Amino acid sequence: MGSVRAMASTRLLCLFNAKAADSTNTLARAYWSVCPRRHICSSPSRLHGCMSAWVIDQYGTNGSLKYTEELPVPTVSSPSEVMIRVHAASLNPLDISMRGGYGAKILKFRRDPLSVMHDDSEFPLILGRDVSGVVEDCGSEVTHVVPGDEVWATVPPWKQGSLAEFVTLTEYEVSHKPKLLSHTEAASIPYVANTALSALVNAGGLCRDSSSNKRVLITGGSGGVGTFSIQLLKAWGAHVTVTCSQNAEGLVRGLGADEVVDYTARDSLKQLEMMEKFDVILDNVGGETEQWAMGLLKPWSGAKYVTLVTPLLLNTDSLGLMGGILQAGCSLHSKVIQNVMSSGVFYRWGFYAPDGPALDEVSKLVDAGMILPVVEAQFPFTQVPQAFQKLENGHARGKTVVRVVEEDDQQAEEQNGRSETAGSEHEVQETAKTN
Repeated sequence: MGSVRAMASTRLLCLFNAKAADSTNTLARAYWSVCPRRHICSSPSRLHGCMSAWVIDQYGTNGSLKYTEELPVPTVSSPSEVMIRVHAASLNPLDISMRGGYGAKILKFRRDPLSVMHDDSEFPLILGRDVSGVVEDCGSEVTHVVPGDEVWATVPPWKQGSLAEFVTLTEYEVSHKPKLLSHTEAASIPYVANTALSALVNAGGLCRDSSSNKRVLITGGSGGVGTFSIQLLKAWGAHVTVTCSQNAEGLVRGLGADEVVDYTARDSLKQLEMMEKFDVILDNVGGETEQWAMGLLKPWSGAKYVTLVTPLLLNTDSLGLMGGILQAGCSLHSKVIQNVMSSGVFYRWGFYAPDGPALDEVSKLVDAGMILPVVEAQFPFTQVPQAFQKLENGHARGKTVVRVVEEDDQQAEEQNGRSETAGSEHEVQETAKTN
């Protein structure tokens, strides 16, 4: 354990190395120019037969999850595809929602635009949006990875997910895994990283060069997106305020949050109103949040409210594709106009977008010690329903990870040690900042 703590402290010292800081300068620019060119892999798919996976055959509760060993192994069917042997996956609230049918209509249409003309079923459906694993095969035009490379990625919701032995993605959705992380640790980051970057960069207008001293409020800061966003914004030099429950305060402060407000306290809103107003609010909670949060933004200064809880998929589920999109568009337009006219603040929706090049830059930050994985719970592949139940209980303190391939005991012990010392690592960070 002592060697693990020493390694963690050494990693945190990278925060004060200018070269490490420079590795963030392209985080907001998702171009393939940052990716090394690799020799072309043109091997045909070598795997046939069936694989094990957790699937749903109908939408519903945890009881709809079924284990099977008879699902066909996915093949590389286009020149840009990459086949990954999954070592670890993690769960997100989206997986629970999709298990219940959330977004079913629009996602089915995205998988097969001709589905509006017939009643073909989307089942069996594999859930799981995060993956860390090893490249098994790739198409003839793939230049970024080769078989044997360790990679991580976010699986788009319209594709078969990562709760399986294999998953197939495009090259542009895949990134090299951080060298310092095990697969279990790495699987906790891609979805929340792509979500946070999409929200903060594309909708919030922030990046490394524009975030210094910007005041950002994150509601629901102890979950996966929140814990990643805290670290990213602190790496960019922002001032971060977080709302969470009292028993999560130690976690978010350990990750770098400057101010923490217990949302269960009676005077929580008063505490926030007494603070200097914010440049950006990232809302992970939704509901009534926007009714009181808009007034916390700096008026007439280009401040932005970005919510990750939007009605788009719910509307399409209840009103159909065209009706739902129209209803959601009208709602967004109304709120945008209302807030711009009344206080000069921008109201925006944030959506997660799978982005391999962005994960390349996140990988650099992880290996520089500027981003740490926050793993709350781990489950073996045989206990996927239990993992869903853990997430469904709420009050997340980081991510729930499923180990599809069991790592050896020594590596697992090192991973557990790094997870336990996440808070102490950031205490080193804060101490160093004040010296």
